[in-house]
Amino acid sequence: MALAETTGTVAAVITRSSTTDPFLAACRSQPARHRPVWFMRQAGRSLPEYRALRGNGTILDAVRRPEVAAELTLQPVRRYGVDAAILFSDIVVPVAAVGFGVDIQPGVGPVVERPFAGRDDLRRLRAIEPDNDIPWVAETVRILVKELKVPLIGFAGGPFTVASYLIEGRHSQDYARTKRLMYTDPATFADLLDRLADLAISSLRAQVRAGAQAVQLFDSWVGCLAPGDYRRYVLPATAKVFAAVSDENVPRIHFGVGTGELLGLMAEAGADVVGVDWRVPLDKARRRIGPGCALQGNMDPAVCLAPWEVVAQRARTLLAAAGAGPGHIFNLGHGVLPDTHPDTLARLVDFVHAEGDRPEP
Repeated sequence: MALAETTGTVAAVITRSSTTDPFLAACRSQPARHRPVWFMRQAGRSLPEYRALRGNGTILDAVRRPEVAAELTLQPVRRYGVDAAILFSDIVVPVAAVGFGVDIQPGVGPVVERPFAGRDDLRRLRAIEPDNDIPWVAETVRILVKELKVPLIGFAGGPFTVASYLIEGRHSQDYARTKRLMYTDPATFADLLDRLADLAISSLRAQVRAGAQAVQLFDSWVGCLAPGDYRRYVLPATAKVFAAVSDENVPRIHFGVGTGELLGLMAEAGADVVGVDWRVPLDKARRRIGPGCALQGNMDPAVCLAPWEVVAQRARTLLAAAGAGPGHIFNLGHGVLPDTHPDTLARLVDFVHAEGDRPEP
């Protein structure tokens, strides 16, 4: 298929589905025929079919195989009946592709061979050329656009979270090295986040132009910052990402963990939807975020390990806190835990569709 034909097909799919799709309507704070549901990390370790297909390879190995990555994306849509798919990938794919020396170790997460230590390491972060460096990402998206009957969410890592991995070398409990660089050499830290913002922009644009109908910026670890530090050191780079993809005309979702005090700033960065973790009730989150921005979340993932009666009651309470108006996407407050029974999530989707049902006007 020629590029012009592909672009036209993608545009037709987006135009056709965006006017009636519950997930896309909720992202735009418009009435939807039912409360949409999807789960972060829904394509993952809790599904036996996922483990069987992944085998012993790393996530990065699977991401580089479009047919495999597409199938891993599709598995939870079939199993759960969710209202959106999220591309099977990882936030470190761009920095790994430009040769920074990042791998993903099972049970550990991203690990950096030689962590970022100072200004000289900026030269290790060249611009990414999606068609040459990560062509498998767009190919996976194109496969999914043909197969899916629900929107596909593309994503990238937030500049701060990716920076924290590069500086710390792996996940950290206190982000001491990251904050030390931020406070002692703010110019270098700003340049690092700016380059990571450019990587995120290029990656997101490539995903959208291949057919993704929404994007999410995972800034998972930004909740370690005080609001003043977020505004000064992180907001400019994050806002740059959202502004750069605004002309793609797809909903933009912003998510972090432990961000109760940052919710208003996260909306200010330019998101159409702010993801909320389980620590803040959605009615309070809505007041902090303000009007004109939808909410996503926010059941504690651990609740899904409890008996069904507990799961149902917590979901009912969450729906009540979210309110009956438009602009809420049901999700967990973080990713699905590995020990979650798949039947619980499938049952939860049915429950939310029934309990949160709102007919279109």
